[in-house]
Amino acid sequence: MKTKILLLGGALLFSTITMAQSTVKGYVYEDTDQNGKKSRREKGIAQVAVTNGEQVVLTDSSGKYELPIGDDNIISVIKPSGYVVGTNEDNLPQFFYIHKPKGSPETDFKGVEPTGRLPRSVDFGLIPADENDRFTVLIFGDPQPYTLEEVDYFARGIVSELKGVENVSFGLSMGDLVGNDLDLFNPYIEAVKNVGIPWYNLLGNHDLNFDAKEDHLSDETYEDHFGPADYAFNYGKVHFIVLDDVLYPDPRDGKGYWGGFRDDQLKFVENDLKYVPKDHLIVLAFHIPISESNGDPYKDEDRQKLFDLLKDYPHTLSLSAHTHIQKQDFFGKEEGWHHNNPHHHYNVGTTSGDWYSGKHDENGIPISVMRDGTPKGYAFIHFDGNQYNVKYKAAGKPEDYQMKIFAPKVVAKDRNTKAGIYVNFFIGSENDEVLYRIDEGEWKPMQYLEAQDPSYEALVYEWDLAEELMPGRRSSNPIDSKHLWRGGIPVKLEAGEHKIEVKATDMFGNTYTSSSSYRLEESK
Repeated sequence: MKTKILLLGGALLFSTITMAQSTVKGYVYEDTDQNGKKSRREKGIAQVAVTNGEQVVLTDSSGKYELPIGDDNIISVIKPSGYVVGTNEDNLPQFFYIHKPKGSPETDFKGVEPTGRLPRSVDFGLIPADENDRFTVLIFGDPQPYTLEEVDYFARGIVSELKGVENVSFGLSMGDLVGNDLDLFNPYIEAVKNVGIPWYNLLGNHDLNFDAKEDHLSDETYEDHFGPADYAFNYGKVHFIVLDDVLYPDPRDGKGYWGGFRDDQLKFVENDLKYVPKDHLIVLAFHIPISESNGDPYKDEDRQKLFDLLKDYPHTLSLSAHTHIQKQDFFGKEEGWHHNNPHHHYNVGTTSGDWYSGKHDENGIPISVMRDGTPKGYAFIHFDGNQYNVKYKAAGKPEDYQMKIFAPKVVAKDRNTKAGIYVNFFIGSENDEVLYRIDEGEWKPMQYLEAQDPSYEALVYEWDLAEELMPGRRSSNPIDSKHLWRGGIPVKLEAGEHKIEVKATDMFGNTYTSSSSYRLEESK
């Protein structure tokens, strides 16, 4: 169900303005007429969580809440299961009220206009809905356009094939909504709304006010367009926590950024989890992966603090983007996780791929294959109670395009070769099973390895070997792929064409197949 609610000042409709207060009060209520304004006939909803960004309280039996408030807070309702919040004309969920009496500090990109005095009652209308425990969510990694031309690539190369998508409850973009130019927020919003479903967003390191002197002020323009950078909501038996994990400026030296959290953010998570059943699935979404190992991109003690807060929750999943590759990481007790089953962290492939680079397709859109050989695309996460199943969709490709096979076109018969058959299984991880066979023979396991994908190497070196300039921009140099397998090439067969079949099974039990071929010729 999608409901349009008229907004006032970029937040929810509210009642008579009063003098500034140190507390905010209001009601969470059933918005039966769906007009965004509480009437006397509309009853309050008890036991709904509301937050000021750090503290979290539950509404009483009449639906009333009360929270402390300062001069820079965003009050938001934590949507319970069985209800939806209204969306604005851009399909952005409206679950918050911004309280910045003096507005945002002056920055290069405009932040929030002064909101004035605090209303007497800040109310949140929820609409009853028949939410199923089985539902699907659509995930976008890093749209990240730096120009209007790249917004167009994103709109035509990604959004256009999803317009009118069915049986998807909502979408979420995993940060780097734009590439430093925050004036592109509105064109980005205009593009994504055409998917036609409620759309949540989170903050990335290219969505910041870079002239901010303190981290808590680096998201002012983001807040003006999307609301709070830290929030939570429920759907079925899943509790989603969306967090800004970009510390800017880097607290160590004041330069650049660092992955991690402020103390008030971790306090929000702690307070939020107090009201979440222990058997629910906790899905955390943030931009920078907690698993990055190159350099020092993440504050390790903050990852541990997050793990400590989740010690009573055995069902978890965390999502990130940022790296413009795709990989699955697993944290066990050696890494500070508190449960026997490892914590799964999914670093999602990006909709911009390798930053809109590479050859152009027949529609003039860069193919943007990522440095690890993953094609640009997006993910569907299918939830069933507190369980989940992830499927990756390569943009512009059939649904069954789940791997890329690389093999020589022709090999000398009866002469051993160091060439191999390589399979890039895009959603794969080291523990997955990848088998291959030749000419319908016996299925044999392929060897997992971390190496550069030769099919991607070929794409890059095509630019370096070209006699004339190619349209577009050369792709980035290859890096080791975390989902690559290799098999030997049988050469003691009859001369002629030989069929390669590959069968790959991922961590969720999904099995995919693909095929290719190579030719054996008598050596000369």
